[in-house]
Amino acid sequence: MALVLVKEDGTGLANANSYASAADGDAYHDGHLYATTWTGATLSNKEKALVFATRVIDSQYRFHGVRAVAVQALQWPRSDCSDADAAPDSSGIAVLASNAIPTALINATCEMARALLATDRTSAPVGEGIDTTQTSASSSTGGTPSSSVSNSSMTRYSKVDTRPTISQAAQAFLAKLGDLSGRASGAVRLIRT
Repeated sequence: MALVLVKEDGTGLANANSYASAADGDAYHDGHLYATTWTGATLSNKEKALVFATRVIDSQYRFHGVRAVAVQALQWPRSDCSDADAAPDSSGIAVLASNAIPTALINATCEMARALLATDRTSAPVGEGIDTTQTSASSSTGGTPSSSVSNSSMTRYSKVDTRPTISQAAQAFLAKLGDLSGRASGAVRLIRT
């Protein structure tokens, strides 16, 4: 069965599987210095990459606010998501529209799609996380029937040397919309009711 990309339009679609369309990706990459991975891909692969990027983003981020529609398939649209770039209204708060997908999220999806087309960011590349390796070998021949061979190997891993699944550029786009899971910020979000 062929993939059918269904772009979330801000209404909380129950069957949406992407925050961006291939046309959004083309428009985003018109201004991208490293767009050849995207522009060289087929329409089918662009759409697969956008759907996969959406899945990765939704699984890795805790977005501010709450889902706007009970039956929506994706994390967006959201209600009560603060807008750090807007002037507060008369009640002293500024929130993103609950019936739209923020441009930053569309851009992050397009950026992640390009990154996923370039390489599988969801699997660890060979050598990732290796801190040190040690190999030792010894052999002994001591007379007629006696001979001994010994080999040992040890690899130590470092969790510091791991590539993030979400690219740095996509993380920058998403920074004002939510928090990357597993990353402690040291701050607690205050919600007043």
